[in-house]
Amino acid sequence: MSSAESRRPPGQPRIAVVGAGISGICMAIALQRAGFTDFTVYEKAADFGGTWRDNTYPGLVCDVPSRYYQFTFAMNPEWSQLYSTGPEIKDYLVGVARSHGLHGKTRFGAEVKGAEFEAGAWRVTTADGDVERFDFVLCATGFLHHPNRPDIAGLRDFAGPVVHSARWDHSIELSGKRIGVIGTGSTGTQLVSALAGQVPKVVMFQRTAQWILPTVNRPYSRLAKAAYRRAPALGRIAYGFNRTVFEIFSQGLVHPGRVRRLIQWVVARNLRQVRDPQLRRKLTPDYQAMCKRLVVSDRFYTAVQRPDVQLVTEGIDRVRAEGVVTTDGVLHELDMLVLATGFDSHAFMRPMGITGTAGRTLDEAWAEGPRAFEGVMMPDFPNFFMLIGPHSPFANHPLTAVAEAQAARIVGWLQRWQAGEFDTVAPTRAATDRYNARMRAAAPSTVWTTGCQSWYLGKDGLPELWPWTPSRYEKLIRSTPDPVDYELERR
Repeated sequence: MSSAESRRPPGQPRIAVVGAGISGICMAIALQRAGFTDFTVYEKAADFGGTWRDNTYPGLVCDVPSRYYQFTFAMNPEWSQLYSTGPEIKDYLVGVARSHGLHGKTRFGAEVKGAEFEAGAWRVTTADGDVERFDFVLCATGFLHHPNRPDIAGLRDFAGPVVHSARWDHSIELSGKRIGVIGTGSTGTQLVSALAGQVPKVVMFQRTAQWILPTVNRPYSRLAKAAYRRAPALGRIAYGFNRTVFEIFSQGLVHPGRVRRLIQWVVARNLRQVRDPQLRRKLTPDYQAMCKRLVVSDRFYTAVQRPDVQLVTEGIDRVRAEGVVTTDGVLHELDMLVLATGFDSHAFMRPMGITGTAGRTLDEAWAEGPRAFEGVMMPDFPNFFMLIGPHSPFANHPLTAVAEAQAARIVGWLQRWQAGEFDTVAPTRAATDRYNARMRAAAPSTVWTTGCQSWYLGKDGLPELWPWTPSRYEKLIRSTPDPVDYELERR
């Protein structure tokens, strides 16, 4: 027995939480509130915040309303506007972590390189060679943290700066620069909206047009903030209202019908504000609304119609020192390139090496694509849990809400360990196969399978998403686990 194990408080499992973003912060606080004290949070960066720490590009705004994109145990009355900016969300997360004393439980600059299950415990190794043993590993790494860099011929030959949106370089002076933006998802549209009128020229290279859901990002008045401070019930009411709206909206994502048709009508009508017929045609998608993640914006269509903004729909052939050459042979001369090309959303905790029972690795388990049981567990990996894991409802539910529901599930298992019901737990392969088969069977009715290519889709062409409403997932994850679905072992 190691000295660390000998100092363990009675009835306290040793717990490793990997990641200090939304789900890691939520999980750590859930542990504290449940009375678990022997846990360590590993964070490879120097601060809390996860994707909201890493993404700092101009114009970054969340597409979920502020009063819904927050923890129910840490309601914030001070949100500045309907949809919060990236820096405001990062400050909120850091503030929540600090107010709950997580600094003392977190090892910053400690990247977990591997976790191996041996002799009934997890052996966790960091990049600097530290090794510790834990009873449980809770992986809260999220899925939007490995930037996807496109393989474009000549990209390294470009004479100016090339930055990925998730690794923005604030030392670069933007004024006077002609900037090319590659990518037209939420990030690309936000960048174009923010840069238009601030630099001499913005060129947006579009591979696929996006449907734009209109909104008005109004600021909250001082009176409104004061009301939310003095009457916390208002925050709960606003949260519940947004929850209901998202539940209705989700009906259109997972079932054909009136909601789906209504959203299609709204986004098509919104497109009419583009006056130039030729530009409107270029901006008109050839797939159903919501097949890809909807872009929420109140500025993009105005920005893209400016004379100093150019939309290019020809494919990129190569990059030269002077700029980008498209497939029609035109050279678009530029001073800076921004890659708004998203993330490897199928990596999850990888490249972290994880080895379960009988030497089975995560890469072997996921050879045909990421899969899990109820989004939080995997067979052959006992006492290993994930937050925002495969097929979690992150396409129709805020990550804060998903994290809270999954953290409650994990705490329930830890309490059962504490009560002596088991030493190790993992779902059976049969239960995991049944669960994933049910999701595959439900996938064809979702809007994500109606004929577009998106980061939602896995190797089999089916969405790696929860194919039902958020309330159905919450009901599942908060229900009592069926013992038939698990292998509970005692030493």
